[in-house]
Amino acid sequence: MGIFKAYDIRGVVPDELDASLARKIGHAFATHLSAKKLLVGRDMRTHSPEIATAVMDGMRDAGASVIDIGLASTPMCYFAIGSTDCDGGLVVTASHNTGEYNGFKLCGRGATPISAANGILDIEKICAGDYPGLTAERGGIERVELLEAYAAHVTSFAALDEPVRIAIDASNGMAGHTLPSILEGLESVSAECMLMDPDGTFPVHEANPLKEENLDHVRELVRSSGAQLGVSFDGDADRCCFVDETGATIPADLMTALLARAYLEREKGARIVYDLRSSWVVKEEIVERGGEPIRDRVGHSFIKATMREKGAVFAGELSGHFYFAENFTCDSGVLAMVSALNFLGSAANSGRPLSELVAGLRRYHSTGEINFRVADKAAAIASLKERFADGRQDELDGITVEFGDLGDAQWWWFNVRLSNTEALLRLNLEASSAELRDERRAQLTGLLGEPE
Repeated sequence: MGIFKAYDIRGVVPDELDASLARKIGHAFATHLSAKKLLVGRDMRTHSPEIATAVMDGMRDAGASVIDIGLASTPMCYFAIGSTDCDGGLVVTASHNTGEYNGFKLCGRGATPISAANGILDIEKICAGDYPGLTAERGGIERVELLEAYAAHVTSFAALDEPVRIAIDASNGMAGHTLPSILEGLESVSAECMLMDPDGTFPVHEANPLKEENLDHVRELVRSSGAQLGVSFDGDADRCCFVDETGATIPADLMTALLARAYLEREKGARIVYDLRSSWVVKEEIVERGGEPIRDRVGHSFIKATMREKGAVFAGELSGHFYFAENFTCDSGVLAMVSALNFLGSAANSGRPLSELVAGLRRYHSTGEINFRVADKAAAIASLKERFADGRQDELDGITVEFGDLGDAQWWWFNVRLSNTEALLRLNLEASSAELRDERRAQLTGLLGEPE
């Protein structure tokens, strides 16, 4: 079944995922965890109520009692699972996918991630058989409202010395459900908001802020409102992307470097995790400010495990996921927004535009992520390893090759890895100059084929 992915379960409704399969998944999930109590939230998609009811029925048939928190963003579910005495839980969501999709993001106790490596493939195997029906005394169900508690949790992170004006595009996703209560508690923040009504059909634009065209709406809102920054959320609000006061995109790796400064001002020597697609400027900034950079594989389950293992306080991924140790080591777009507000509203940065604060980080030239559909992905990576044998190589995630040293006129590096969510190879490349970047991008494209 193709809906069981590396990090979640996701498919088209009803062709790939329907209530019958959702019930199987609920039963299998409860069985996998030997769960006595599980927590469930759901997003605003038109079929989420039916899918949520079915998955809870399956959990109850397996003997688990269920806490139903109703409409909730993915970060709100992480908070609920992390702060509740339960064996785990899930959120019914398909993240940034279009309206015909739905699925599940799964957690164990304490909001620890469940991925293909520690449960999703086991659940898939169980679901391949017939539905087992009632296998224990049927669990009960309790409806609990946690929005107020979640808003208090988020606003507890706020620490602004000066007022800040922000433009927000909720993308008709779950940020629109949680933000009103949160913004009420941010007294120093003036927010101009758009697309706040949760609508699972996404009538205005796709809820994927990584696509530059989807940021055009918040760019316009920044300019028309005179905001000092803008933020656009994805469908389930676990990711976000930022633009400065001019409307220019701030890539997520540069935001990681920027936000790391605040953590390192509070705690010298703190450990900060970043994914290996990120600009080399992230490591430089962390080291320069007395921190310990930790480079990691791509993917939330790897990032969260490394943060827990190493005691890291903060992490960021190029995909717009930002992680916080004080948030059950989970990612949250809204907490990333609050962190950006704290940074811009600090006394040290008073009166300085965001474009100026980030300007010094734009010192290298990257391609962004480029996707290639390659028939034999393993062979393609093996060929690159041989072709670029004269570079410094590592295989933490796919293959990374670096040439020269930082500061050299001809310094550059690239990473090619297998996508964890799609049948693609993904290329990221960075160089000391735009000319060298373009030259090397053409070279890699010649080897990998036409980009998607």
